[in-house]
Amino acid sequence: QVQLVESGGGLVQPGGSLRLSCAASGSFFSINAMGWYRQAPGKQRELVARITSGGSTEYTDSVKGRFIVSRDGAKKSVYLQMNSLKPEDTAVYHCNADVVTVIRAPQKAYWGQGTQVTVSS
Repeated sequence: QVQLVESGGGLVQPGGSLRLSCAASGSFFSINAMGWYRQAPGKQRELVARITSGGSTEYTDSVKGRFIVSRDGAKKSVYLQMNSLKPEDTAVYHCNADVVTVIRAPQKAYWGQGTQVTVSS
């Protein structure tokens, strides 16, 4: 079983910064892309940022230039550095990973439980 555990959310003032972390644990062969999605009240879940195992990244337009997604060398953790935070960034942030559990098996998406980020003065 694969588990994704997030940490780093909280309350921050507009213009502030937070760093989210997500660590994968359990038994698996490899992890392809990892990323962060968010869901604000009354809205659909949306992609925030994503990074492949090769290091290619993509961001939703609203966070470009403010957020940075990265992974550790072992490729089992993903981070989201969030700078210049705005009230509209308030949401539950979920970690996502495309996991290959055994060699030659198709990848499967796993999700973390989510961590609340609130941007307010």
